[in-house]
Amino acid sequence: MTAGDTGRPAPLILTCGEPAGIGPELAPRALAAGVPFVWMGDPRHLPPGTEFAEVADPTDPVPPGTLPVLRHDFAAPATPGTPDPANAQGVIDVIARAVALAMEGRAGGVVTLPISKAALRTGAGFAFPGHTEFLAHLAGGAEVVMMLASTTVEPPCRVVPATIHIALGEVPAALTPALLERTIRITRAGLIRDFGIPAPRIAVAGLNPHAGEGGAMGAEERDWIAPLCARLRAEGLAVSGPHPADTMFHAPARARYDAAVTAYHDQGLIPIKTLDFAGGVNVTLGLPFVRTSPDHGTAFDIAGRGLADPASTIAALRMAWDMAEARR
Repeated sequence: MTAGDTGRPAPLILTCGEPAGIGPELAPRALAAGVPFVWMGDPRHLPPGTEFAEVADPTDPVPPGTLPVLRHDFAAPATPGTPDPANAQGVIDVIARAVALAMEGRAGGVVTLPISKAALRTGAGFAFPGHTEFLAHLAGGAEVVMMLASTTVEPPCRVVPATIHIALGEVPAALTPALLERTIRITRAGLIRDFGIPAPRIAVAGLNPHAGEGGAMGAEERDWIAPLCARLRAEGLAVSGPHPADTMFHAPARARYDAAVTAYHDQGLIPIKTLDFAGGVNVTLGLPFVRTSPDHGTAFDIAGRGLADPASTIAALRMAWDMAEARR
């Protein structure tokens, strides 16, 4: 993942995301990140007056303050707030093209601006639950997990939900020993490779209130989560738990671990979005390339009005660059 023989990672690719959302207006403002990147999309979708220069390769130089653009023509213009089904395939193709460049080593990583899964399903029959699953597919079926990582709070808050986009009532059946172990191992490997933490400490949340309270509020912790954590510790992994989730996320607790593995989506995402809503970054661990994303959606309600906060996109670019350097 190097640019020529400089020893530095190649520039990142910032994908356009849903052109009717806030992605196009975030792209030029993301130059404030101060790390090398190119935007991939249709220049027609950028805000009027955007200073940009088309490039043929991510490493091509552009004047300071100019947005480098890897052009990818879409079927139609974009109307802020109103997704056009004709553009759905273009959104999908940009993601695939960016991943191919990253897999070839021509990009240091991929930072994805938000997509509308509903718009992609309607316009192009998109068959994946979201970005993460599509990226794993493009990477040949890589085993991945979703991490949300803070950038403005100390100690940092990093959470990895073992189950993600499923109904809460489905979680107890979906949370199996095999899934939890896989999540812990991928998280540990990602912290070593992408965050430069040589011996990661992982805290595992219980499924039930008070981590089951000895079986009084659920048996999963007693019957298999605690034994799984003990077995991993016997292998030499720094795994603790199961912990009551309601006492895991204040500052003194976060100081005792490098990442928390939670049982389900909201158990982990509510704390990080409370602690660092604007600075949270979505990271996919387990891919053969770096991938991050701002931790927000398309925001159709404010698209095109100049109200979008670029903080999470800037944080996602900076974190991706740090990860690319860690992988060097």
